[in-house]
Amino acid sequence: MARYVEGPVRVSVPATSANLGPGFDSLGLALTMRDELEAEVTGSGLVVEVDGSGADGVPRDESHLVVRSMREAFDAMGAQPPGLRLSCTNVIPHARGLGSSSAAIVAGVVLARALVAGGSLLMDDDAAFALTARIEGHPDNVAPAFYGGFQISGREGDFYSVGSPVDPRIEVVVFVPPTPVSTEVARGLLPGDVPHADAAADAGRTALLVAALAGQPEHLWRGTRDFLHQGYRRPAMPDSLAFIDALRADGVAATVSGAGPTVLAFTDASGAAALAARCPEGWVAHHLHVDRDGARVL
Repeated sequence: MARYVEGPVRVSVPATSANLGPGFDSLGLALTMRDELEAEVTGSGLVVEVDGSGADGVPRDESHLVVRSMREAFDAMGAQPPGLRLSCTNVIPHARGLGSSSAAIVAGVVLARALVAGGSLLMDDDAAFALTARIEGHPDNVAPAFYGGFQISGREGDFYSVGSPVDPRIEVVVFVPPTPVSTEVARGLLPGDVPHADAAADAGRTALLVAALAGQPEHLWRGTRDFLHQGYRRPAMPDSLAFIDALRADGVAATVSGAGPTVLAFTDASGAAALAARCPEGWVAHHLHVDRDGARVL
């Protein structure tokens, strides 16, 4: 029979930006914006409390994404508790391309593992990451949310993720528009096939981006040029793509963050303030760093 830890467990999970231009469904970066969650095993029932981003629109029952992810993790460990209390303090904007759903999934799996006595023995990091990727359906956001830093991920049989270094000089500014775009809508605009020349160009830019992030940031502008997805998504987020065009025309390495509509721009400490000042009216700019840590049990 499973045993559970006494009292609450707290977890912190970072926002993430996937794709980074050409690295469609493969590259992801953890950012210093974090949701914090607390859970506790109780005698019966389910209580879900949510504050912050998305609080008005998320369910408070078993359909809540964190709860669903916890249930899957408990099943994997053979341990379903009699009752749960969950409290979420959300900072990551919802439906903006900053990995809010992946943060919820990773938080749920990590919380469940921490609530079970010996949970890390029942589910090691590789198994926990694979479960988060299966729940999400693709690994590009859950990998940096779980492991932190810059992750190159994919699937060959099961999911994999490989960490890659990021030059400490590299920082980012994210520009968050007021209107959301769902991942399903953004993905629905993508064609089934793309020209071979575009695929080849994208592969080259992806390789260059990995090198640029690792220690040659002078190549970030060229390395963030995308050929596969951003242009096709313009109808869903015309303001974001127009802003990216303007930034890139001035030499700024700007991309759509994940499925959008948030815009991510790479910078350094000296240029962050001036870049943030270009924030369009009604949008919100955040100057962030690369978060070297993934999900943390506090």
